[in-house]
Amino acid sequence: MKRLLLLSLAFGSALHAQTIAITGGTVATAVGDQVIENGTVIVRDGRIAAVGAGLPVPAGATVIDARGKTVTPGLIAGMSTLGIVEVEGVRQTDDAGARGSPYSAAIDVTPAINPVSPPLAIDRLGGVTRAVIGPSLAGNVFAGQGATISLADVGPGGNILMRGRVFQFADLAEDGARAAGGSRPAAWLDLRNGLAEAQRFARNPAAFDSGRDRGSLVKRLDAEALVPVVDGRMPLVVHAERASDIVAVLGLRREFPRLRLILIGAREGWQVASQIAAADVPVITLSLFNLPDSFETIASTRSNVGRLTAAGVTVGFGLFGGDSGTQGRNLPYFAGNAVAQAAVPGGVGLTRAQALATITRNPAKIFGMTDLGTLEVGKRGDVVVWDGDPLELSSAPTAVLIDGVVQPTTSRQTQLRDRYRDLTRRDLPLQYPH
Repeated sequence: MKRLLLLSLAFGSALHAQTIAITGGTVATAVGDQVIENGTVIVRDGRIAAVGAGLPVPAGATVIDARGKTVTPGLIAGMSTLGIVEVEGVRQTDDAGARGSPYSAAIDVTPAINPVSPPLAIDRLGGVTRAVIGPSLAGNVFAGQGATISLADVGPGGNILMRGRVFQFADLAEDGARAAGGSRPAAWLDLRNGLAEAQRFARNPAAFDSGRDRGSLVKRLDAEALVPVVDGRMPLVVHAERASDIVAVLGLRREFPRLRLILIGAREGWQVASQIAAADVPVITLSLFNLPDSFETIASTRSNVGRLTAAGVTVGFGLFGGDSGTQGRNLPYFAGNAVAQAAVPGGVGLTRAQALATITRNPAKIFGMTDLGTLEVGKRGDVVVWDGDPLELSSAPTAVLIDGVVQPTTSRQTQLRDRYRDLTRRDLPLQYPH
């Protein structure tokens, strides 16, 4: 990654929302395929005030010269563990999973969010400004409730939570089957029983405990947490990979008609793309899932995203399923690979505009972040200036704004680099004098 320009040093560290004009760049708005050459983006008081070519710079505005650069909306990780997992190999820093807990659907990731978790700054330097965060598998098919966060630099004690309890996560793939007792039928019993108990709780909360066995599979708090799912106020994110599992998930609405479904994974989704599109169910996945690394992903292909999109499915990219949930900075490269797939003989890829949408507009739409994801008047001032093509591996942000505030350009990695880069011999420990 190229070295970031030190804009924050120029503007000072204690920046507040103000008027900023980003001038002269190629502005990819993520509104359809709109690209504005020699464009200007004006951000005032945290919101986008104007976008266009040849706009006058407001008096007193701070100017960011973007000539020769590309300007995009801030990237959004459609699923991640940012802020709740610091080092995935260190259990003490991982608050995504709770396999030993007696609760499942009631688990809420919100209390675990750490605003100074080092991966946040690393991803922010990669252009990620917002993230959806979710739990991993718990004791049964329901893993708990996820949230949306900002990646703004707020310091210790600051608040990066945008909205908690945004969705419920359920796993009906092979992992979910194992958690439920060893088979898909057992997983489906867990799921249907949980949703049915939520309906019973909603009808009469006071009577929920009466007449139930002490060893009941659904605790009161879990049933209560599933009420907004069955009545359609909260989406149900369902992990499913195999085509037959995906079709079964789509069929859930016959029994629970108000369910708002979001599929995650869906590596064999291309085989049933028309059914997913007809059900108007969005998908969170990645473009490089092409290895049949399990029996439920035998039909994986890098053309999955292209074929889903061509069928009319809204696709966003997220971090899960073997890719680190904290590596949001890799999202542009997944998008770039989706574009490159179109050049492979027999492959189906995305246009550049479609690829940008998978990491900006689409995840915002899928998770209800209606004022994010595009560069339009009135949207939040999340803007990234890139020193090259944002979908190329060699490009990097030179400026990142979140809610109209220029973000710092340091992370734990840059601090360590600077600390050890220019050591002299006298700085070495005593055991290395020669």
